[in-house]
Amino acid sequence: MKKIIFATGNAGKMKEIREILKDLDAEVLSMKEAGVEADIVEDGKTFEENAVIKAKTVCELTGEIALADDSGLEIDYLNKEPGIYSARYMGEDTSYRIKNANLIERLEGVPDEKRTARFVCAIAAAFPDGTVKTVRGTMEGRIGYEEAGENGFGYDPIFYLPEYDCSSAELSMEEKNKISHRGKALRAIKEELL
Repeated sequence: MKKIIFATGNAGKMKEIREILKDLDAEVLSMKEAGVEADIVEDGKTFEENAVIKAKTVCELTGEIALADDSGLEIDYLNKEPGIYSARYMGEDTSYRIKNANLIERLEGVPDEKRTARFVCAIAAAFPDGTVKTVRGTMEGRIGYEEAGENGFGYDPIFYLPEYDCSSAELSMEEKNKISHRGKALRAIKEELL
């Protein structure tokens, strides 16, 4: 295994991905680092479908093994919103401060036991021979009442982990990688790659 191209341009995500996949005998590149430019339309109905669309497209363009993830936040009280639209929720250019404030507002007056939520991460691996494998990881928690923490990105500051008594943005990168949805999915896909 020489190269693995991960279909993302998100630097925060690449840092997490490289940390978990560092013991694979491969260079892990982002699409940008691999010189891949593609406007991929994610029109799947599930996290898995979107991950497969991205991985297959990058694999076909490069002839290399391609990994892609689709992840997001599901809030039970809001019928699993924002779900597969997590990145595009309230518009792609809307800051997460605004998105987070909106979600907290929508849960105004909702008691702890009904604020259950999870981060979901589906990862697809597309191989040059046409094989595609998918895995899923989740991290359960609740939606907090305010943003807390500077580590992490996106919805991390409002995602409260009762067993740690903090938000996922208050965990160290190491702690987060052990329990995160992406960490679990990356370890599962690593097994498939080995």
